[in-house]
Amino acid sequence: MKANLGMADKVVRILAAVAIGILYFMNVITGTTAIVLLIVAIILVLTSLISFCPIYYFLGIKTRKKSIES
Repeated sequence: MKANLGMADKVVRILAAVAIGILYFMNVITGTTAIVLLIVAIILVLTSLISFCPIYYFLGIKTRKKSIES
């Protein structure tokens, strides 16, 4: 697993997960929609923490800048 998420992408994913969490705890979203969105939020947080998105991998997308190797 090679990291393919940049910092901006991670921040956006975390903010989206937080927004979903707030909507859930304020009872704005309920039922099946809430469950599906909470699962999406968990996936967003996990991919942010490990800096790897499987969908990006299969699509060949990399938002992480290449590091300079000596």
